[in-house]
Amino acid sequence: MAVREMVNIDEEKCDGCGLCVPSCAEGAIQIIDGKAKLVADNLCDGLGACLGDCPQGAITIEKREADEFDEEAVAKRLAEIGCEPEPHHTAPASLPAGGCPSTRVQSFGGGCPSAQVKSVAPQASDAGDVPGQRPSELRQWPVQLHLVPPTAPFLQGADVLMAADCVPFAYADFHKDMLKDKALLIACPKLDDGQAYMEKLTQMFAGSGIKSLTIAIMEVPCCSGLVSIVKQAMAKSGASIPVDTVVVGVSGSIK
Repeated sequence: MAVREMVNIDEEKCDGCGLCVPSCAEGAIQIIDGKAKLVADNLCDGLGACLGDCPQGAITIEKREADEFDEEAVAKRLAEIGCEPEPHHTAPASLPAGGCPSTRVQSFGGGCPSAQVKSVAPQASDAGDVPGQRPSELRQWPVQLHLVPPTAPFLQGADVLMAADCVPFAYADFHKDMLKDKALLIACPKLDDGQAYMEKLTQMFAGSGIKSLTIAIMEVPCCSGLVSIVKQAMAKSGASIPVDTVVVGVSGSIK
């Protein structure tokens, strides 16, 4: 054993949301009995990639006596939970770290797909409006705001579209008219944790170099909460990013 930096999870603060689980590159965190817990000391590299994804602030880094980090144990753990083991690499706690989490930059072809950060090359097509042939304009993954790390590379210098969850379903030409050439974030101000959104957006606005932001919301009253969250986050971050708002009617028309 050695004294080294380790993740510490305050179970009193933890509400079991599970957002830290995909953020752990080594699969060291698991929800057990409704709380996030460290599975084993030798799986934790102590870099703290999971810190920024805990909306309750329940995760910190502490120095304590612990087993040495074990890459072989990590590979075995990742295989057990269905992720492709990959070589470990060190990085500052503020940057994404390896494995299969929401905070890792990867190319297609391996790992855990549901929350990996990926850049997708735009697809060229002359299919026009032919049904079933229009290509997707999505250029990155993930898209859900809770899963996108503030340091995601696809946000750097990007024109960003923040869409309420219902917008792509209501507006038929969402990809062609709204999403093209933009990075995408989706959120629901009514059903999701608005405070957690505000904190993450504050970090994004302060450090990602976002070029512009378009907010697409529905005409229903609760959707305006997304605009309010963005305004508060912008004020807290001290950033000055051009913001446009697009309102979509429940019938699918632009208001």
